[in-house]
Amino acid sequence: MILNDFFKAVAQLNDSAFKRVLFLGLGLTIALLIGIYAGWLWLIETFADGPLTLPFVGEITWIGNLAGWGGLALILLMSVFLMIPVASAITSFFLEDVADAVEAKHYPLLMPAPKVPFVDAVRDTIMFFGVLIGANLLAFVAYAIMPFFAVPIFFALNGYLLGREYFTIAAMRREGRAGARAMYRQNTAEIWMAGLLMAVPLTIPLLNLFVPILGAATFTHLYHRISARSGAIGSR
Repeated sequence: MILNDFFKAVAQLNDSAFKRVLFLGLGLTIALLIGIYAGWLWLIETFADGPLTLPFVGEITWIGNLAGWGGLALILLMSVFLMIPVASAITSFFLEDVADAVEAKHYPLLMPAPKVPFVDAVRDTIMFFGVLIGANLLAFVAYAIMPFFAVPIFFALNGYLLGREYFTIAAMRREGRAGARAMYRQNTAEIWMAGLLMAVPLTIPLLNLFVPILGAATFTHLYHRISARSGAIGSR
């Protein structure tokens, strides 16, 4: 059943709402990196105005160019490591649109879900992003101590985190925060298995950019299956 939820999400990737969220997330991420580089150049121009003079050496006129090119190299290096998590974090702000598109296509008889307040969405995204990064940084210690268990630790940890996050996003829209937590506690194992499925594309370059969208869509289907099974109707 979980695979069925996932394949339904994949089949809808061509949906205009899905593509808009993906391109919006990537565009804002690239704009952020360009903004960081522009800010770096501004700092160079502000604090390194004119040649630098060193004792016994004299004037150094190339320091500004070196800093500028060095900053560009740093931004490009940062983009390799930060593109995925930053794009995922930014994309998470718009995952309600993905859930809305899923429900419009597969659950057309439902009443529209109330919108999550922007402040709550920002808070939840920042908290999840912080926990995801922090937990994976701590996991590096476990990888170093138990290298043979690095792969299962990675999938178990990220499966748990992704499952909890995306199910909460899907369920909270119709059950509220307390209702979403209650449903999660009652279905932890199934949600964790779905999270493990989401952790697989997380390891594949380029495909991992689709994880937030696939996660939101897959767990929207999962939420409705659990809701129908348990008889929870939330705000439907």
